Amino acid sequence: MNTVSFVNVNRWKGISGKNVTMHQEREAGKELFVDWMGDTLSLVVDQSTGELYDAHFFVCTLGNSGFPYVEAFPDEKLDKWLIAHTHAFEYYGGVPRIVVPDNCKTAVSKPQYYDPVINPAYWELAKHYNVAVIPARIREPQDKAPVEESVKWLETWLLGWLRNQRFFSFGELNKAIKHRLSELVRRRYQKRPGTRLSVFNELDFPKLRSLAASAFETADMKLRTVPDNYHVEYNDFYYSVPYTLYRQRVTIRATSTTIEIFDSSRVRIASHIRKYSGKRYVTDPAHMPERHRHYWDSKQFNGNRYRLWAKNIGENTFYVIDRMLAFQKIEEQAYKSCMGLLQMSKKYGLERLETACAKAKIMNSCTYTTVTNILKNGQDLVKVQVSPSSKATPGHENVRGAAYYT
Repeated sequence: MNTVSFVNVNRWKGISGKNVTMHQEREAGKELFVDWMGDTLSLVVDQSTGELYDAHFFVCTLGNSGFPYVEAFPDEKLDKWLIAHTHAFEYYGGVPRIVVPDNCKTAVSKPQYYDPVINPAYWELAKHYNVAVIPARIREPQDKAPVEESVKWLETWLLGWLRNQRFFSFGELNKAIKHRLSELVRRRYQKRPGTRLSVFNELDFPKLRSLAASAFETADMKLRTVPDNYHVEYNDFYYSVPYTLYRQRVTIRATSTTIEIFDSSRVRIASHIRKYSGKRYVTDPAHMPERHRHYWDSKQFNGNRYRLWAKNIGENTFYVIDRMLAFQKIEEQAYKSCMGLLQMSKKYGLERLETACAKAKIMNSCTYTTVTNILKNGQDLVKVQVSPSSKATPGHENVRGAAYYT
């Protein structure tokens, strides 16, 4: 670009307002600005190997006061990002209404001007603490001016102080950082009365909302596409989701104890206890189509369960089922027949099944086929007729009783 063009561009920027900045008044306790510092320092020494580790610094500043929080981590991965937010909220003793991150990958999955896609794990944290996450606009540095100014200030007063020191753990390093911060927040502002601590106590802290009842539990988030067996994989174990979500994208939220699965609208669709050993498939029968559920139900039964089911219907049904199970050398051979017989209670009712089993018992034919035929032919509805010859002889003075012959 030649000199004339450069002058013309500057003139146009001056006329159009591109060269002027907008002052933004920060409302007390409303916004928390968060970011990673650009600089890292080699500060932590491994006592066993002597290896020196870089420290990455999470930094945030609050609302009107610019009250800072800083924590060092061995990397800038998502789990550290989430832990840092939880510790920051605890440090402040409350939560703001809005968190303003940069468009880093730990915060934003897809940067967009009007509708940025928040990282799923970060979104979970926001819901837990009931805060809004509104990323700074791309190429709009004034949106995150408070944290940028604090980074410069902390690079001078904190990183400069840490630069030549060595620590044997990140816990030891963070303890030193907190001590240094407690001194820095008591330094007087250069362009306004008071200190960061005094303004925080006076303006920001009273406007913060209460912390959640429990701290956010860091979770691992994974995106999956539901396969045809409607079980999604996490760490070599498979967890069921409703079969109707076949081929749809879902998000797995895994903690040390729980697997939660969310649909594309972030609605929870499944929850399971996390598995570390044993059977690799974890299934909720409610997630199955009907024909799968019937088959699955039949596979869950054993002899004791068939006997208990039969006993709840009646003693005759129990007798028939017990005989069917005992007749087979391998009990499992009778399971299918037992299921078929007991399922007839749904078609014919409990009373008719019990009566049919009573007839099969009298016939000494305790089989599925016998009970089925009795019910199909309505033989259970036919009352037993007592023949006249079988009726008791009435008493008479000329009839000798049984006692006569004793």
